[in-house]
Amino acid sequence: MYNSTVARLTYRGLLGRRRALILFLLPALLLVIAVAVRRLAGADDQITTDVLGGFALATMVPLIGVIAGTGAIGPEIDDGSIIHLLAKPVRRPTVILTKLLVATGVTVLFAAVPTLIAGLILGGNSQRLAVAFAAAAAVAAVAYSALFLLLATVTRHAVVAGLVYALVWETLFGSLVEGAQTLSVQQWALAVAERIAGGGLVTSEVGLTPAVVLLVAVTAVATWYAGRKLRVLKLAAEE
Repeated sequence: MYNSTVARLTYRGLLGRRRALILFLLPALLLVIAVAVRRLAGADDQITTDVLGGFALATMVPLIGVIAGTGAIGPEIDDGSIIHLLAKPVRRPTVILTKLLVATGVTVLFAAVPTLIAGLILGGNSQRLAVAFAAAAAVAAVAYSALFLLLATVTRHAVVAGLVYALVWETLFGSLVEGAQTLSVQQWALAVAERIAGGGLVTSEVGLTPAVVLLVAVTAVATWYAGRKLRVLKLAAEE
């Protein structure tokens, strides 16, 4: 279910000059903030939690997910080059799964890894906070990549829709509105972080078991439906 040629083309598209610049910008900002906070306030577990939870997990991870998830297939659909790919003897689920793996890998690289490094800078992994938030960022990366990959197959305005979801739903409603918190990838990922971290500093509105179930379900359904949309796209193009 993995095609190296599709993966290579997807990586090349995602890591193009303009998109790569955006991908590097947010992690660099997180690391600058971590260094500045550590120098000004010293090692403090609560501050570490606030920075990693408030900026890294709530803002940086979904935004990078938007860039990677939509960028994995959106540009090919927009310029019509996806038709040439679909004409090759490659199964549609293989195309989607390969692009999902690439998008997830890019999101983990540019979101989860910097989160781990920032956590180590801020507090040296005190209370296992660095590892906890890095793990949360990694599991969120999978769900976000699947969701935004699906958006790219559904609408040509996937980036705008993804930004609205990331900034309005996840960052605003998912953090503040009680009912919406149970339907937030951020809260599901926080449940993983809460299990790993010590000291009761990390909390989630969703229990670990339902969080894991929802993460798996959303990823699976989004991937499946994206595959269906890709089949429809091929048929429409042939007609």
